Amino acid sequence: METGKLAIVRGGGDLATGIIYRLWKVGCSVLSLEIPAPLVVRRTVSVASAVFDGEITIEDMKAVRIGSLKDFPCDPSRIYVLVDPEGRSISELKPDILVDAIMAKRNLGTKKDMAPVVIGIGPGFSAPEEVDAVIETKRGHYLGRVIRNGSAIPNTGVPGLIKGYTVERLLRSPCEGHVVPVKTIGDSVMPGDVVAHVEGVPVCSEIEGILRGLIHPTVRVNKGFKIGDIDPRGEREHCFSITDKSLAIAGGVLEAIMSSTKK
Repeated sequence: METGKLAIVRGGGDLATGIIYRLWKVGCSVLSLEIPAPLVVRRTVSVASAVFDGEITIEDMKAVRIGSLKDFPCDPSRIYVLVDPEGRSISELKPDILVDAIMAKRNLGTKKDMAPVVIGIGPGFSAPEEVDAVIETKRGHYLGRVIRNGSAIPNTGVPGLIKGYTVERLLRSPCEGHVVPVKTIGDSVMPGDVVAHVEGVPVCSEIEGILRGLIHPTVRVNKGFKIGDIDPRGEREHCFSITDKSLAIAGGVLEAIMSSTKK
């Protein structure tokens, strides 16, 4: 891949961040597009956290929020994050690569004529009708595979199995409101520990492990919304490094780019 290419990634969550990291590592200038109040849970490994904090450093990569496109210098030394949920900046910047990693389980408007190479992450996209390629996101044998004809495995609503746990790993809001943290990302938890409150209602861990993610307290959530997750592997350093799953997906993105016939 030629260095200096411009890549726009719609989304800045943990999976998008793995993609952004690999694109950055091979010399792309990268702009991440986010919503005003990102719903990310794994905030310590998501460039979307720059929306809240102005900047974030993840491993050796720094991401900074910009207020408008006039602040985007196309500088490959860092990642830039712009609040642009509709993706209006795409037509203005005309990127070489467009990756939709919003993870909405449906296509929110990404089309294959938006860039020379357009890639959809996970279910909700159809190749080659809507995008040039789809990358599989379901844990298991097909994770990270490039799909040129068809779609990713439909969302089951059940998270991937880690050390025998699936839905038990998740923390969900018991009601509508804001999350008030009791624990911090990276803290150890035991079954029954109060991790946070939502409008005074406690949210407790079901399993032993490490609090890997917790939604930002300024984000208002609905009842049943995913607000955090527990990693039963108990490795604290995993909370602060890009995930294995996201890097596998990112490898598929690079394959799709390098093998594209539209370049």
